[in-house]
Amino acid sequence: MGLSSYVKIMSATLTEKDKSETPIENPVAAADPALASSVEWSDSLIAHARALVKHRELLWLITQREIKVRYKQSALGVLWAILQPFSLMIVFTVFFSWFARMPSDGIPYPLFSYAALLPWTFFSTSLSYAIPSLIANSHIITKIYFPREIVPLASVLTATLDFAVASAIFVALLAFYRIAPTWNVLYVPLLVAIQLTFTVGVCLLLSAFTVLYRDVRHMLPLAIQIWMFATPILYPASIVPERWRAWYFALNPMAVIIDGYRRAVVQGLPPELNYLALAAAVSCLLAWAGYRYFKHLEREFADIV
Repeated sequence: MGLSSYVKIMSATLTEKDKSETPIENPVAAADPALASSVEWSDSLIAHARALVKHRELLWLITQREIKVRYKQSALGVLWAILQPFSLMIVFTVFFSWFARMPSDGIPYPLFSYAALLPWTFFSTSLSYAIPSLIANSHIITKIYFPREIVPLASVLTATLDFAVASAIFVALLAFYRIAPTWNVLYVPLLVAIQLTFTVGVCLLLSAFTVLYRDVRHMLPLAIQIWMFATPILYPASIVPERWRAWYFALNPMAVIIDGYRRAVVQGLPPELNYLALAAAVSCLLAWAGYRYFKHLEREFADIV
């Protein structure tokens, strides 16, 4: 079965309204036998990555579908991507800056908070949609074999679009407060790459885990909320005692990433490179472990979901 056939079958499956159809007994056998023997039952992550690249059209197809479904019949459409971090910025500024007098390292608090809310919203949105995505798309998984990681990765790509749209407000805030970019803004692509790697690792690991233990879906909103307060969004990372900072950044790479955005874009300073290297190492390790665990469980997904 060629790739074009996969795309046609997936297109039909995605638009099919009747989800009660009996699934095929062996979804791997319905696909290309060569693919089943060389990728589905292989322990090589390189082989799995090659299969993912081969099926990139499917990834794009499911991403397009998710974007359309998420904003279907919505009056504001993609503007919701801006409204969420912007409204939180206003609330945080009123209660944590005006009332609680939270320090912000000399940065205007609206800019201080939005610089953190922008990457955090991308991260939390990715988790909220990607982790339960295998359960939500069970009607696809039980009908035909394809690299299952495409489903949570599509959720991450959709959140990336929201991130790009919401960045327009950040640029406007920088202009409003007359913050001129410095050469340190060149660290932003590196920060985005580390953030994507970390996000993909968490999403792959927990989406596979959710297939086995459905309680993860119920724990997810609470976990995201606790994680937000454990990350320097409302407060600067500088308030963390120096003796705990290495452990704090090692256990929470999002803290390094958010602090890096603030330093590189708003303060005109380079990120703390030793902590950034630590966050990159943890993110790569998590992405490798998450992908390996995901592919280890993949052959059982069709039977469990």
